[in-house]
Amino acid sequence: MRTTELVDGFRHSAPYVNAHRGKTFVIMIGGEAIADNHSRAILNDVALLHSLGIKIVLVYGARPQIDQGLARAGITPNYHNRIRITDDECLRIIKQVAGEAQFDITARLSMSLGNTPMQGSHINLVSGNFVIAQPLGVDDGVDYCLTGKVRRIDTQGIKRQLDDNDIVLMGPIAASVTGESFNLTAEEVATQVAVKLKADKMIGFSRANGLLDETGSVIAELMPNQAQAMLPTLNQQNKTCPSTLAFIKASIDACRKGVPRCHLVSYLEDGALLQELFSREGIGTQMVTESAEQLRRATISDIGGVLDLIRPLEEQGVLVRRSREQLEMEIEQFMLIERDSLVIGCAALYPFAEDNAGEFACLVVHPDYRDADRGSVLLNNIIGQARVRGYQQLFALTTRSIHWFLEHGFNMVDVDKLPEKKKQLYNFQRKSKVLALEL
Repeated sequence: MRTTELVDGFRHSAPYVNAHRGKTFVIMIGGEAIADNHSRAILNDVALLHSLGIKIVLVYGARPQIDQGLARAGITPNYHNRIRITDDECLRIIKQVAGEAQFDITARLSMSLGNTPMQGSHINLVSGNFVIAQPLGVDDGVDYCLTGKVRRIDTQGIKRQLDDNDIVLMGPIAASVTGESFNLTAEEVATQVAVKLKADKMIGFSRANGLLDETGSVIAELMPNQAQAMLPTLNQQNKTCPSTLAFIKASIDACRKGVPRCHLVSYLEDGALLQELFSREGIGTQMVTESAEQLRRATISDIGGVLDLIRPLEEQGVLVRRSREQLEMEIEQFMLIERDSLVIGCAALYPFAEDNAGEFACLVVHPDYRDADRGSVLLNNIIGQARVRGYQQLFALTTRSIHWFLEHGFNMVDVDKLPEKKKQLYNFQRKSKVLALEL
């Protein structure tokens, strides 16, 4: 890697480091990731997240390992409505498998060898009776025996450990108030913990980098209802593993109950977790309660973000330079596109009410986001505002984007067509082209 690539990587990830610090993530590592021996890299990345000040609850599953353990013991698993029926002998095997996974994860996160990502780290990993279970009961005359579900979460106990800078580790077994142990699904544990903790994210892993569309491309973002509509198709596809389906269903539930974002990334791709969390576009599928992008009016707290966005174009001479003081006075004229708390687009509507006209100005979209026509989104919003105000014309001055404005219905006009106040401010040295749109 060239030095400039390393520097650029740090600079691009810095806003996300700041945004994630102090947040609570529930990360679920399924048994498939552990079976494919890719959990080591994931756990290294979990340790890195912890070092960046992120509060982590780590939930592990062991579905394939349980199946293998039962097979070795000569036990044929029984299911009803795709739910495992857990008798005493099954639970004995499940405890062994889950215990082994817990110790392996603990050992990995306890490493501090030189020349490894864990060098110099010291992580306290805490497990306990944070989840209280209850029996699933009887369904259609079938007794699920020791298969259970979450009854209660000790949120205060978990928060105390997180506030002490510990990672909380949870598995698929929990005790009940009667002192019995029950087999739970890791997905349910992760979902209930995320909801009760009001976690900022729930993250899971699959073979593919999220959900794929018909062309095999990753679906970057889904709303819960969209994911729900995909479930029948996913159920029919044999290539969709049960754990991925279970996590998608859990994510739908978690989002509907208030978890803002659930992410699904590949356990096969080294660093997928970091790419998803610390790059602008991510790498997997995120399910969101509302779109990751929001169009909204700017406030005084957005000054820094707008300046960061427009400064490069000002330095190139594409935009007229605005001082911070000027921007503070004009900020209410701006509309923003915000993504993950970052300003990625802006435009302003300056009023010339006495001429029944408005100026469309300072249109900027971050270079990484110019392929989705966000400029048109900002323009359409400004046009709508101008019409509500009763303006008859929207005009713009540009030196570089003439064809873009022409494609959006503007016509080139003479400087004399500008409102009188704007005409007095026109810079004849820049020789900006004047374009107007009749409303």
